[in-house]
Amino acid sequence: MSLFEFLLDADARNVATEARELARNEVDPQYLKALDRDEVKFPREIYQKYAARNLLGIRFPKEYGGRGLNWISAVAAHAEIGCLGNACGCAFIMPDIVGEALMRFGTEDQRQKYLKPMLEGRLMSAEALTEPRGGSDFFGATSKAEDRGDHFLVNGQKRFVVGAEGADFFLVYVRTNFEPDAHPYQRISTLIIDRSPGVEVSYLYGLLGTRGGGTGRLTFRNVRVPRENLVGPLHGGALVFNRMMVPERLCSASPAIGGMRAVLEIAARYSDRRMAFGRPIRKFQAVNTMLARGVTLMDASAGMVYQAALAADRDDPRLRRIVSETKRFATDSLWEVANIAMQILGGIGYTDVYPVERFLRDARLTQIWTGTNEIMDQLTQHEYYQEVLAEKDKYRDTEKDALNADVRHEKIFDDEGMWLAQ
Repeated sequence: MSLFEFLLDADARNVATEARELARNEVDPQYLKALDRDEVKFPREIYQKYAARNLLGIRFPKEYGGRGLNWISAVAAHAEIGCLGNACGCAFIMPDIVGEALMRFGTEDQRQKYLKPMLEGRLMSAEALTEPRGGSDFFGATSKAEDRGDHFLVNGQKRFVVGAEGADFFLVYVRTNFEPDAHPYQRISTLIIDRSPGVEVSYLYGLLGTRGGGTGRLTFRNVRVPRENLVGPLHGGALVFNRMMVPERLCSASPAIGGMRAVLEIAARYSDRRMAFGRPIRKFQAVNTMLARGVTLMDASAGMVYQAALAADRDDPRLRRIVSETKRFATDSLWEVANIAMQILGGIGYTDVYPVERFLRDARLTQIWTGTNEIMDQLTQHEYYQEVLAEKDKYRDTEKDALNADVRHEKIFDDEGMWLAQ
């Protein structure tokens, strides 16, 4: 049974089962090992398996190659694929991310040219945000696209582009408004840039984890991009990016469930068989307490992921906060659970005899990408302050329930208030 299967409708259960069977039966362990050794730079073979089973972008309309399902179904499938690790997980979720921009802001021609073949597995995509000069300072991007009328001339660099090695086209954020006093939110535009001789893709990074995911650097040298490849309005990249936070962060959180399940199963089976002092180590309180902690984090993460998916399906006004806190909690939980599993295995967990060390290495990146978890905290608190201060009379004012709630002279917030209280 899939984790939290009782929350899923028939469509979501079916697609989760399909994804689980693919992960269980159709991915050769030797292929995953080759990815981790960087012998395979991008999991193209597995991407084609996803496409052959119509599992890519299942929440998009059938006319574009999806299944017309919802976010609940999508994250249920993501959670099953998460056991394969970050490289295969990224290949699985990238159509959900890039497809969001094409579906929400793209033209019909763009959907036919890029979205449909991507969901059919004929094209692969990547999203290019981070630049060498900075990561979270998104609106300070210096890659530029000069407006030449019928086309843009693009120059600049992007790095840490997951899937760059295998991508046929890139969703790229570039500066198009060069007015010195332009507001940061009105500087950037979003372009589809095809792989071409002017787009140099460099596979440069010796990554701690997420190996084989095709992470690379893009260098644009006088790349001519047709104007029809503009996604959304000119200088409207902030509008696109604001929406893209939803799939980026939800798709970071959902595969974490599968990663946690995988390492906890390894730890549970190991602790049930490993003997010490005449009994299985699962009989020791320290071990079973650690395992209980890990299971609780996994279940709590799953609950938050499905809550976020439901919020996305309903376009809830709190969606930005919900997906941000979900990404933070689920990826932090994956990191902690991988460490718990390694601790239960002891010294052997620190070797490559078990894949726990690979999950640990993969987990670390999820706390950094799609916005660091510290940025998630900033978004969460910002959104929550707005909600609370705007909803003063919506809930019971429990401040009045204190025994001395009416003692005004003890409620001093500033110098002016001190004199008013007297």
